[in-house]
Amino acid sequence: MDRIVIDKRDLSGTFRERLKTLLKRSGLNQSAFASAVGIDRSALSQLLSGASTRLPRAETLINIAAEHKVSLDWLLGLSQDEGITGDLRESLEIAEAQGGFNDTLLAKWHAEAVGTKIRYVPSGIPDLLRTEAVILYEAEAMPQRRATQISEAQYRVDYNRRPETDMEVCMPRQTLELFAKGEGVWRTLPEKVRAEQVVHMARLLDDLYPTFRLFLFDGRKRFSAPYTIFGPYRAALYMGGVYLVLSATSSVQRLTRHFDGLIRDAEINAHEAAGFVKSLRLG
Repeated sequence: MDRIVIDKRDLSGTFRERLKTLLKRSGLNQSAFASAVGIDRSALSQLLSGASTRLPRAETLINIAAEHKVSLDWLLGLSQDEGITGDLRESLEIAEAQGGFNDTLLAKWHAEAVGTKIRYVPSGIPDLLRTEAVILYEAEAMPQRRATQISEAQYRVDYNRRPETDMEVCMPRQTLELFAKGEGVWRTLPEKVRAEQVVHMARLLDDLYPTFRLFLFDGRKRFSAPYTIFGPYRAALYMGGVYLVLSATSSVQRLTRHFDGLIRDAEINAHEAAGFVKSLRLG
């Protein structure tokens, strides 16, 4: 297992900034804040000053986290979420928020990660590359509303047109080959619809490159469950009906290294992806 090394100065610096956040949020003066967590005002002043890289005693850390209802991981900078570091999110909850996809948790996480790299391993054809006809066909077996899925696809296309966007997608080449041949879950999808999807996909890959980059690996040599990494903030693993959401820094880093391994093993690189899609033979 890889070992995560954390610089003590980074740890104490993050703790200090988050302590300042809690102090400001509480609306208390330093004396009242210190008293509530069981330390005196001078000790609090030292923690806030940054004069030392030493962290307070474990008891004090626990008191601060408990009093202000945050996790120790967040307080020490090991997580980007103030609460629990991992939980299960119903895909229905994510997909069917009032107002369409723009108001869902997935949209919120994308917006939060603007300016950072998003890494994505899809379960099938990447959402933003699907035509409406393919979305409607696939939605017959999905719990999400069709309108929400169409809204999601358009949101992702618009998102990737932003100049600050940086998204990498890595998936098995066999997924696209099976689609083109009309095999697997696409067995009853008409060839005309599949042909339109291939043209649409190739056009978008050309249009969105280089802010959106698709890499293809050999699915006989590598395997990956579907997941999305939203910059350094969190990762969401799609488990069919639910998302397992991880926000612990170490977990996000491990998945990032896994994704980078998929990229290194890719047989089709991003600048070749549109050409590969154009060459797909329909069955």
